[in-house]
Amino acid sequence: MKNVLLEAVLVGAAGLALAFASNALSPRGLKLTRNYSPGNALAAAAASRSAADPSGSEAKILEDQLRAEGLQLADANQAAKLFADPKRGQDLVIFVDARDDDHYQAGHIPGAYQLDHYHPERYLATVMPACQVAQTIVVYCKGGSCEDSEQTALFLRDSAVPKHKLFVYTGGFDEWSSSHQPIELGERNSGQIPAGTAPASAPGSTR
Repeated sequence: MKNVLLEAVLVGAAGLALAFASNALSPRGLKLTRNYSPGNALAAAAASRSAADPSGSEAKILEDQLRAEGLQLADANQAAKLFADPKRGQDLVIFVDARDDDHYQAGHIPGAYQLDHYHPERYLATVMPACQVAQTIVVYCKGGSCEDSEQTALFLRDSAVPKHKLFVYTGGFDEWSSSHQPIELGERNSGQIPAGTAPASAPGSTR
């Protein structure tokens, strides 16, 4: 019995050695040191970067992802400048809020259109004509790790809105409100702007 088992082990080892040798000699052989699951490697690299730099790596990864999708980014300063641009009063610069109804009603950037990409049919009749006219479109959501602004910007891009118009404000509404920028309550252009939040230079929307 032992002889039979030993013989089986030797045959198996010989077969394995022959397989490795054939793979090494074949021009189509697999490279055994290659990682055939690059997605896992990317995830591991992202996790490694996050551990090394927890304060900035998540934002950097998000920025790289947005740029890879052909989307432009707007930081807090650029968002504030676009808000103060006189073209915003003509809807040539518009903001698009990618959050749901409850969050939008509780407070949004004044004059911002709403487009919840989970229920686009509710908003398209209003948003799409504005996007076609606008020269610059700033899409935002909560900010941070929220992906709604990204998904909404991609939705607009895939709905024939030229991508050179689209910017994603990555800081989102959380950053906007915490910086004491103006906010509007209720419906778009409701005029319900809490006292002390609106800079004197901020233009009003005409629509």
